[in-house]
Amino acid sequence: MTRAAPLWEFVDISKAYPGVLANDKVCIKLMPGSIHGLLGENGCGKSTMIKTLSGVQQPDSGQILHNGTPVTINDPQAARDFGIATVFQEFSIVPTLSVGENIFLGNMPRSRLGVIDWNKVHRDTARVLAEMDVDVSPDAITGTLSVGEQQLVEIAKAIAMDARMIILDEPTAALGEDEIERLHQLLRNMRSRGTAILYVSHRLDEVERIVDEVTILRNGRVVRASGETEINVGEIVSAMVGEDIGEHYPKERNATEDAVLEASGLATNAGVIDASLTLHQGEVLGLGGVLGSGRTEIARALFGTDELTAGQLTLRGKPVRFRREIDAIRAGLALVPENRKFDGLFFNFRASGNITAAGLGGLARFGVLNLRTEEQATHDLIRDLEISSQAEEKTVNFLSGGNQQKIVIARWLFSDSDILILDEPTQGIDIGAKIAVYRLINKLTRAGKSIILISSDHDELLAMSDRIAIVQHGAIKRTVDAANLTHNDLVRASAEAHQTEPTEVFA
Repeated sequence: MTRAAPLWEFVDISKAYPGVLANDKVCIKLMPGSIHGLLGENGCGKSTMIKTLSGVQQPDSGQILHNGTPVTINDPQAARDFGIATVFQEFSIVPTLSVGENIFLGNMPRSRLGVIDWNKVHRDTARVLAEMDVDVSPDAITGTLSVGEQQLVEIAKAIAMDARMIILDEPTAALGEDEIERLHQLLRNMRSRGTAILYVSHRLDEVERIVDEVTILRNGRVVRASGETEINVGEIVSAMVGEDIGEHYPKERNATEDAVLEASGLATNAGVIDASLTLHQGEVLGLGGVLGSGRTEIARALFGTDELTAGQLTLRGKPVRFRREIDAIRAGLALVPENRKFDGLFFNFRASGNITAAGLGGLARFGVLNLRTEEQATHDLIRDLEISSQAEEKTVNFLSGGNQQKIVIARWLFSDSDILILDEPTQGIDIGAKIAVYRLINKLTRAGKSIILISSDHDELLAMSDRIAIVQHGAIKRTVDAANLTHNDLVRASAEAHQTEPTEVFA
């Protein structure tokens, strides 16, 4: 059987920035009706390739072929004219606009008189969301949605274009297992209709399930091409990092019997209705549940971000009340937020300003910040956490996602926090950076610090937790030793979380 011709083909694409050869004669063929994985660690050149195909930038050399014909994609509008839709990892939504306005922004349907046809906007938005099985109103203000729901709106923008080629850059980074499976089914349906899909993800278990072909980049070059790479995690990791990583989850068990934080019957106006848990010294307590189950809301309640309307917190045996985040910080708690881009980093600061932000008092004398002391303190943390040395000279917007995440964690180590709440700490970072975060978790618990881990990656949650608390509808239904749970148990708990009334799991 003769194989179809490529819809798009990169031929010897090269792109250089000052001091960096980002892409070095990269060749990729994208076939109609195929999901093609573009893989590699952060900094390998994936983002540069995506920007080239989406018209954000031009290659220095090489050719782009569309149906065998050389073309130039001068700008993003030219890419759209060619039927290319790109869902970037960084959101491009306007938070003050409605879902419908965001989906059709720049391409609003109009009546014969040239005015916007708002009925059609609402109708077409509802159709796209229904096709995606997303329960969000077309009129909802996008900024009020959760991070995961905003990610689905980004994807809906591409679906609404009826594009022949869709580029997805970390499309599931903010999604739970149930949402991921719905997205994958949608992609399979699009594939069957002849759409070409370029899929970029650090979640290699997903890649194994969904992609048909893979191209792997390392240091800007193709190290494994379609037809040369087995689509399994072991082969992919070996090609990405240039070595075999036998242990993806290097878990240490350092939990003791000493309770450091206890919560009883917590409730907030933000959706927490009955959260009770006990966290022990040196323990990693996982919070498991689907997107919207209340995991992040429980974290916010513990950290004083959302005011408690009921319940009691006990810290090291003494009742406490956190009315603001600063109260929790002073008590030794830390929160690494789900969205480090918006809630966790100052992008115009170097690492030093980000790391010391929660503990400036220890660096000031008579109200004046000692910059030399700050530099020395942050230098030691950058070294100890194996953060790129560039972090000492460059602002954090120039660093990889893994280095950014470690800088957020370093902030709370600088403030000497004993209890760290990590909300999706490996979201959107590559396999090497993930393993670095896992080893950091071990280092922290070995030092007697305690961690609450929120993760939508079931394998990660099972492997790195000592116990897992199942969250449904803002309530913790049961806490179970992680060793006694399976992936299927968590999937079943997630499915039950969609029932109208919360139910007991693992009965």
